[in-house]
Amino acid sequence: MTDLNATVAAVTRRIVEKSARQRTKYLDLIKRGRDAGTNRSALACGNLAHGFAASGEDKPAIMGGKSMNIGIVTAYNDMLSAHQPYGRYPDQIKIFAREKGATAQVAGGVPAMCDGVTQGQAGMDLSLFSRDVIAMSTAVALSHAMFEGALLLGICDKIVPGLLIGALRFGHLPMIFVPGGPMPSGLANKEKVRIRQLYAEGKVGEQELLESESASYHSAGTCTFYGTANSNQMMMEMMGLHIPGAAFVNPGTKLRQELTRAATHRLADLSWDGNDYRPLGLCVDEKAIVNAAIGLLATGGSTNHAIHLPAIARAAGIMMDWTDLAELSSVVPLIARVYPNGAKDVNDFHHAGGIGWVIGELLNNGLAHRDIMTIGGEDLAAYAAEPTLEDDILTWKPYPRETRDDTILRPVDNPFSPDGGMALLAGNLGRAVMKTSAVDESRWTIEAPARVFFEQNEVLKAFKAGELDRDVVVVVRFQGPRATGMPELHKLTPALGVLQDKGFKVALVTDGRMSGASGKVPAAIHLSPEALGGGPIAKLRDGDVVRVCAVTGTLDALADAAEWEAREAATAEPEAYDTGRELFALFRGHSDMAEQGASAMLSAMDAQLAG
Repeated sequence: MTDLNATVAAVTRRIVEKSARQRTKYLDLIKRGRDAGTNRSALACGNLAHGFAASGEDKPAIMGGKSMNIGIVTAYNDMLSAHQPYGRYPDQIKIFAREKGATAQVAGGVPAMCDGVTQGQAGMDLSLFSRDVIAMSTAVALSHAMFEGALLLGICDKIVPGLLIGALRFGHLPMIFVPGGPMPSGLANKEKVRIRQLYAEGKVGEQELLESESASYHSAGTCTFYGTANSNQMMMEMMGLHIPGAAFVNPGTKLRQELTRAATHRLADLSWDGNDYRPLGLCVDEKAIVNAAIGLLATGGSTNHAIHLPAIARAAGIMMDWTDLAELSSVVPLIARVYPNGAKDVNDFHHAGGIGWVIGELLNNGLAHRDIMTIGGEDLAAYAAEPTLEDDILTWKPYPRETRDDTILRPVDNPFSPDGGMALLAGNLGRAVMKTSAVDESRWTIEAPARVFFEQNEVLKAFKAGELDRDVVVVVRFQGPRATGMPELHKLTPALGVLQDKGFKVALVTDGRMSGASGKVPAAIHLSPEALGGGPIAKLRDGDVVRVCAVTGTLDALADAAEWEAREAATAEPEAYDTGRELFALFRGHSDMAEQGASAMLSAMDAQLAG
């Protein structure tokens, strides 16, 4: 067996050491949950009768209390392509549960908003904090204490992190994530990008743009680019919380249905009354969190997880930060290129060997923790496989040692890049992250005068007026979690890409977020501390020279130190009051920094535990 990489081992040890106090409290929490807390044996007859009153043919089994009752927490809605397939899952899961002598009930639903729909719109200000709402909704669903296990149905950006954060508070229960899979491939990504840039330049109209977008996002299933949603699915595999290989099988297929059946059957085997009890809170430990980070780096996943991973970890009493992520990035090579880091999409990635190939390659080279508690096998090695049907029977084949497409997957000894493509930048402007895997190395250092904006529509207005046709560092501030809820600024990508293609040196610096689909323009994002409250980005003025450098890991305003120290910070514009944003004032007002997970809920929880 290959020895674990020394840096991976050292980072893991550091996370264990700094998490010791909080992790011990968390493990005490889930022990109380099993022994004397939220479980069906604690319910009085009146409580229990309310819980199974409408359960039809399953009523005798639930009343008897001798078989597992599975809670289904679902993010179903039929507006979002990724979650529309979940509409029929509960009825299927109830049948699959009966096959194992178990029962299942829909415990509750969680909201599932789509950044693709709200991108650049007022609704995006609700997006990040929808994760906390989802976590709380998950807790509400599981609080009824009717269940000995749960199936979590969710895929996209905030939904999986939110489900996991909420579920971890009931970590004494075994739980499995059940994905729905990506839609079949549509319009080629290169063509989609071409049309977007032509539209940004005013060379095609809205009708052509709409036809292009609808040919790309065209049917049920997850979007096929490797953004936050598909990075979520990768992380669930790396943490062992899926049935192995479930992440990227298309909806509506026999294989997809059999994977859902397998998840239901497997959960029924993990009851605490049996010999294979695997509670979620023990599955999600320090090694599993490190594995998720390693998978993110090895595949060039979404930068949004620089926020979500620390938040997920905190929910399990684990402390990690961007320094941990950067040190892992220094030794984890980029072995996958999936759009926007490459030309081909997640369906191509899956057919080339997919996540099973990646996990096998990482394990064989000592770059991931094999010895984690998974729901699918003895250890993570069970996930170095691909699911298939043989005579309609679900089985797994060892991952192919040779990649089927070396433009998408490459071995550790011949990677696309020697590092994981996520850099930590720090300097007199604060701490930020940059996704370097999608950026040409010649653009990893940008030094240019700043042009400062308060929101992204101002940037687009200046772009259309030709005011940005020069070397420029575009600064968009007061976009942090406390200011606006940290909306994504993906709307800027085509315009900044046009400037870069004209030959200008261009970079973005912001305390906001960029999508998992952030592209070829260097972007220092999630800048902490944010402008609201006096973060250094609030001191920047038009014309200040800013240096963004992923080579040295620095982010600085090149100003005289004394003058910079004395300079007054700009103030935020009045808060917007529309589209439900005002309902989230509590979240904004109490959120902590992006590096900690940007969560008011977790901040308050930690304060309570410290008391």
